[in-house]
Amino acid sequence: MPSIKVERDRCKGCELCVHYCPMGILAMSTEINVKGYFFARVADPGRCIGCMVCAVTCPDVAITVEGTAVQYRLFEYVPPRTTADKR
Repeated sequence: MPSIKVERDRCKGCELCVHYCPMGILAMSTEINVKGYFFARVADPGRCIGCMVCAVTCPDVAITVEGTAVQYRLFEYVPPRTTADKR
């Protein structure tokens, strides 16, 4: 099962991840981080489908999605090819 990790002190509370998560598993915390913002938190981790929309949407790169049993990917993430790969 995929797992989401939110770096609470990196989050500025923009709520983009909360709004764009297709499963609605993220919510805003009632606590404040060191920057003085309400940060995103994982409210229902069991419903995560591993689509990585939260991580891609986060402008602060505060969210990582880990796990090998990804249930669904909205996007295929392929690293750019280098010159050595083209030979």
